[in-house]
Parts: sequence; structure tokens; C-alpha cells
Amino acid sequence: MSFYEELEWRGLIKDCSSPDLKEKLNAGGMRFYIGADPTAESLHIGQYPTFLMVERLRRNGHHPMVLVGGATGRVGDPRGTGEREKADISVIEHNFGKIRAQMNKLFGDSVQIVNNFDWFQNINYIDFLRDVGKYINVNYMINKDLVKRQMEVGISYAEFSYMLIQGYDFKVLHDKYGVNLQFGGSDQWGNLTTGIELIRKLNGEEVYAFSMPLITDSTGKKLGKSYGNALWLDENKTSSYELYQYILNFEDVMMEEYLKKFTFLSKEEITEILARHEEKLEMRIAQKRLAEEIITFLHGRESFEKAKQISEALFSEEIKNLDSADILAHLKELPHVSLFEENIIDFLVHTEICSSKREAREMVLAGAISFNNVKMKDCEHVVSKEEAIDGKLIVIKKGKKNIYLGVWN
Repeated sequence: MSFYEELEWRGLIKDCSSPDLKEKLNAGGMRFYIGADPTAESLHIGQYPTFLMVERLRRNGHHPMVLVGGATGRVGDPRGTGEREKADISVIEHNFGKIRAQMNKLFGDSVQIVNNFDWFQNINYIDFLRDVGKYINVNYMINKDLVKRQMEVGISYAEFSYMLIQGYDFKVLHDKYGVNLQFGGSDQWGNLTTGIELIRKLNGEEVYAFSMPLITDSTGKKLGKSYGNALWLDENKTSSYELYQYILNFEDVMMEEYLKKFTFLSKEEITEILARHEEKLEMRIAQKRLAEEIITFLHGRESFEKAKQISEALFSEEIKNLDSADILAHLKELPHVSLFEENIIDFLVHTEICSSKREAREMVLAGAISFNNVKMKDCEHVVSKEEAIDGKLIVIKKGKKNIYLGVWN
């Protein structure tokens, strides 16, 4: 397959501004950019395939640039569902630093990172209207899908103007750095084409853009931070273990699409993984390989191996062989309870793991309470440091799904 054919096979191309872009992408040598507004401290899993495209293009001989929108983050782009809350300037500046560091970690020195606040902070409003607004027709703007949808619930002039700002970003990057390609999620298509239109009218030159499909689950629900079902790519916000568990629970029906979009695995490798997966669905073979590819790219092989080890040990007595510091780092999202030397029934009640002494006794006698995967069946058992990992931690389970991290004070 050619590079463009591979992108199509992976389902990574939705809209394309010109038929000529196919050969240009195959040939390499384009200077491209992608933008991210610092509305949070980190990118999230729904954005991962889009930013993975940076590396795909780079590996095919194109030259990357990332724009972190210190200016556009102050405005907010239309979502088609309602107006964004106005973000605090200090929060935007803090988030900019975090996302820039994340980009540097992911892509190293091969990616130049710029901030559009650098050219917007001193721009004159009248000049902007004359030099930019004059060339973009309002009918053109209101016919963009997100704008059209948001107009049904109300859209501010600020968010309506967002596409002018992003269009001007493309022009600045084209004039200053020779950028001739922009890409983003399909919800950004109106903003992407505004830049093309502006450069065509002001420079008399053709530049290019393509969009990528948004990542959804089987119900069509978007994997994004606004929708409450996504995880962060920053390891300090979402541990590798938590990410591993999240991916492990991905639906089988989505595995082919996700393996194509979230990894660099070849067609032959994905076909082989899916064949083995279908033979033993309960083994979650495709999900485990997907987790390996994503976590290794984001956080490194060591972090993946540790997440896998903790995940497997969490359901066996091998958990006793883990280091307490690793457990704390990877299981920080679990509910924490304080450990004291006391009777197990009293402990379960005062930590609210059980609602009453009666429930606590019933759970213990039924073998439904375990400490470090050892079932507690004695109602007279006394919680002690001797049974804690490194004398500090006990992983407590109530039934199969309720897990707590007991920390010795």
C-alpha cells in the first residue's frame, strides 16, 4: 500500500481538500501542523489517534509543527452543543506549559511547538477585521456544521469568530514557516478550510487540509473529556495501570477499528491478532495488545510491563511480591482507607467498606473479603502490619468488583 492507501485502510481520512493531496502525502516533504487548545492539562485518549498522525506523517518524510492555542484557548471553539465556559487566563497559561511538555515527551525535538498568542497578543482589532474578516463571508461561516448546530441553542460572537482566528493561524504559519498542510478531527473541518480560503484569497496560493473521523465507541459516543468516558494521556493524571484496565474493557466489536487507528501494527499483524482474539474472546488478546502498543508509545516499555504485572498480580497472591511504591503509583485512583490494628469486623465498618457489623460478618464468613488476594474467613482476625505489603499497604477486595487500597498510618 502507498502511504495514503494505508491511511484510508486504517480509516484515518474523512475529508480531503484536494485530490492532489493524495500524491503529496505519498511523496513526503510537506510542512504540516496540528493545533490543540490548552483547555485541560493533558490530551485525552479520544485525541490520541489524531496526534499519532503527527508521527505517521513524520515517518513518511513530512515535517511537523504543533500549535498550542494560547489565544484560541481564551475564546473556545463551537462544540455544537452549547457555549463553553470562559477559561481563567492563568489556567490557560498553566495548561499551555503542561501540553507543551507532553508534546516534547511524545515527539522530542522533531516537532516545533508554537503558541498563537505570540502573534495575537498585539494584534489590532480593526486591522484584524480589515485584513481577515473582510475576506470570509458570513454565509460561508454559518453553513459550517458545528456553527449551524450551535446556532440552534445560541452562539456567542466570540465562538462564532473562532474559525477566523484558526484560519489566520494557518496563514501566519504558512507565511512564516512554509506550512502547507493542516489536519484535525472532523469536527474541525470548517476551521481547517477557512485557513485554505484565506490563503487562497490573500496569497493566491493553494494549501491543503484533511480531517480524521472522531473516535467513538459502538454506540457512537465520542471518546473525549467533555463526555466523561475518556482517560488522560498524562501518566500523572491517569496511571498506566488505569489506562491498561480501561483499554482491557474496550468492546470486542471495536477492536479492528482501534488496532488500525491507535497503533502502527501492519495489516498482517492486525489480521493475525484478530484471528487469535476470535478463537478465545475471554483472553482479551486484542485488548491486551492494544494496551501494550498505546502505553509503550506514551509512557515506555517499563511502564507498560509494570502496569501489566500489577494488573495480573491484583488477582493472585503474587501481589505480595510487588513494591508498595509501585502499587501506590499505579493504583492511586482506587478508594483509599486507613489501616489500624483492630478486629476485621470493626475495620470493615469504620472504613465503610461494609454498612454494618452484620454485613461485615456475612461477607467474611462467605469468603467475600480478601486482603492481598487471601480470603479472610475468621471474624476474629486482627488487621496487622505483618500482612501488609512492605508493612504499608493492603489491597482489600469486597466481592469481585469493589477494590480498596488500605494504607497504614
